[in-house]
Amino acid sequence: MRGSEALSRELKRLAVEQGFADLGIAPAVTPTGFHSLLQWLQRGYQGEMSWMESRAELRRHPESLLSGCRSVLMAAMNYHDGSVGVAAGGARISRYAWGSEDYHVVLKRQLAPVVAHLRAALPLCRARVVVDSAPLLERDFGRLAGLGWFGRNTMLISRGFGSWFFLAGILTDAELVCNESEERSYCGTCTRCLDECPTDAFPESGVLDARRCISYLTIELRDRGIPRELRAGVGGWLFGCDVCQEVCPWNRFAPSECQSEFRNRTGAWPLMVDPVSLLRMGEVEFLRLFRGTPLERTGCEVLRRNAAIVLGNLPDLGGEAELVAALEDESGLVRAAAGWALCRRGGGVGPAAVRERLLRECVVEVASDLRLSLAECG
Repeated sequence: MRGSEALSRELKRLAVEQGFADLGIAPAVTPTGFHSLLQWLQRGYQGEMSWMESRAELRRHPESLLSGCRSVLMAAMNYHDGSVGVAAGGARISRYAWGSEDYHVVLKRQLAPVVAHLRAALPLCRARVVVDSAPLLERDFGRLAGLGWFGRNTMLISRGFGSWFFLAGILTDAELVCNESEERSYCGTCTRCLDECPTDAFPESGVLDARRCISYLTIELRDRGIPRELRAGVGGWLFGCDVCQEVCPWNRFAPSECQSEFRNRTGAWPLMVDPVSLLRMGEVEFLRLFRGTPLERTGCEVLRRNAAIVLGNLPDLGGEAELVAALEDESGLVRAAAGWALCRRGGGVGPAAVRERLLRECVVEVASDLRLSLAECG
């Protein structure tokens, strides 16, 4: 049996060979962030992500995911490819979703040889790969494993490669040599991420109110419309938001190369970032374009709702006819968003179409939203 120190080095080397920027090892403990999580939930900052509260206790210790867990290996994989996603003033999709394949699948596949090496060295050990869908405080264990520190925007930031990276973990009952945790913050006096947030989603440094976060609003909030007071702040974001990472000075160290699965899909991008095309897109076309990507989970209806909001914020992109047509959409979410967008853009055609739709609107919540939109545009 190899010594744990030598094995730990081999696992880190192999992870880098598999395309990871770094791999660190942390002890299986109750992370200090668990108590902060409970306080965060008590303040209601999780919004409608009820699964975070219902599964909170499972995050107390990695043993909830692997009985007898003694070590947590955390691997970071860069997804920054150095390209610019869209010209200034256009619609946008968060960089992590630019690729051709869902990151959960890619990370698990790339970690498989690392797990195989661990099991070959320690045949009796047990191991489990987790990628953010499991109740593990990944960023806490990333810090404990020495990968980085918590920025003011709650992101894990590395001095070597910034914050444009995915995290994946390997839980094992093997006792490995752990890295020294990163206890120091290197943000200094910088508050750019807090100052530049379009929806003021940070009530204080290091605390995110998900209910105001554009990523939450455009991805996780699916059963109702985006709150009216936050729609303008969404700007051109169709799916997710990268503002707090784009303004972070540490991301000047982000690599310009990444796994091919995460690179900008040049051929698809003109359609992917065109909210007019998205607004008139049907379910079949949506699945053809986005199956196997992060956008599939959010769904066609929500993405079309988002497209209407973006067209309200960016009238130069056109789409008035599509917004008027969307007032007849079978989805109340889309109808309400289209009405808001037409009223925000102003003019004579849009508000007139909203008034006409209001006379026939049978869904109380949608009718109320349309009335408010009309009132706001006078």
